[in-house]
Amino acid sequence: MTNTLFVGIDVSKRNNVVRFTDSDGETLTLFSVPNNQDGANTILEKLHDTLLNSDFIAISIGMESTSIYADHLAAFLRNDDFLKKWSIKVFVLNAKQVKAFKEAYPELPKNDNIDTLIIADYLRFGRISKEVNLDEKYIALRNLTRARFQAAQNLSREKTRFLDTLFYKFSSLDSSKVFSNTFGATSIAVISDFFSVDDINSMTLEELADFLMDKGKNKFDDPERIARELQAAARSSYRLSKSVNDSVNQLLAVRLVGIRSLQQQQKDLDKAIESYMQLFPAVLNSIPGFGPVYSAGILAEIADIHRFKDHAALAKYAGISWSRYQSGDYEAASTRLILSGNKYLKYYFLEATNKVRMHDAELKRYYQSKFKEVPKHQHKRALALTARKLVRLVYSLLSNNQLYIPPTRK
Repeated sequence: MTNTLFVGIDVSKRNNVVRFTDSDGETLTLFSVPNNQDGANTILEKLHDTLLNSDFIAISIGMESTSIYADHLAAFLRNDDFLKKWSIKVFVLNAKQVKAFKEAYPELPKNDNIDTLIIADYLRFGRISKEVNLDEKYIALRNLTRARFQAAQNLSREKTRFLDTLFYKFSSLDSSKVFSNTFGATSIAVISDFFSVDDINSMTLEELADFLMDKGKNKFDDPERIARELQAAARSSYRLSKSVNDSVNQLLAVRLVGIRSLQQQQKDLDKAIESYMQLFPAVLNSIPGFGPVYSAGILAEIADIHRFKDHAALAKYAGISWSRYQSGDYEAASTRLILSGNKYLKYYFLEATNKVRMHDAELKRYYQSKFKEVPKHQHKRALALTARKLVRLVYSLLSNNQLYIPPTRK
């Protein structure tokens, strides 16, 4: 075994606990420093002293991925010219992998420093994926795409809360599908401008039709039909007392402000991502329907495609892979998606697939064939299977650095 210095670092927002061990797993030193530049300098000084006064020929550093708290330290240590002479490798480890490895130690003492020993031992014995040393432009892109993911998730949750609140005021509006989009301009005007469902029913059909045409900017072919359906939905809805109805209106107004704010955040982030993507080759953007935002989300998480040995490894990393159940001669034909994987990459792959399937004839055909195979959850299942097919395409394009050319059907 190469005489390697193994360093386990337990990272938190405030402090970093650091353990140096040798190739036999013996602890050389254990100390704690603040998670700031001064603390990082202290770690670096101790590393320099240890390497200069020993016969180590390599150094391997591992730290558990805890939000973004390991990013600064990992980049700082990787870029030190002195440590590069010892073939330094810095791994930001998946917390689930470290936890699973920890289960091999049944009788560990209960203290805050033991995780550093687990991390150091994981470096010695674990099956470590290829080290990822992100270029700064990928880090910058990842900051934008992850913020965009969070904005999209928050927007989805806020819309769900809005619809739940809307049920109190107008219980049949969303379910009756009077409007194709409950969050469209005309629907929001109905929700906001009328105090209660009784106010809708108190209007004449002509007055309500005129209101809909005004708010819909004359886009309705048959406004009187929409008005009749709206009044029917209002009649079938629950009634509220004036005081409760007033509180619900106030809550809807607050939620609507939140939704519009999140929508603006998403637009601003989309614009920033699209501008930043000009620094990258338009490989994924060449796929019809992909667009710069989904291209960015996938590129930011993959970074170096060559760290994945094949498309199956990339699919597993993205969580677009299925568990295997086998017992004797029996093997289940239908299993669930694995629960692990990069949630950001999985999100962007699924979102991209949902767009690409509408533009690419081959993926559209494949999606439709999988949609017809099962009686329920058709879209979810077909989308996941089509996403797996897209993973293979993305892997091929990035590996060969080539633009997408649609296949010609014979």
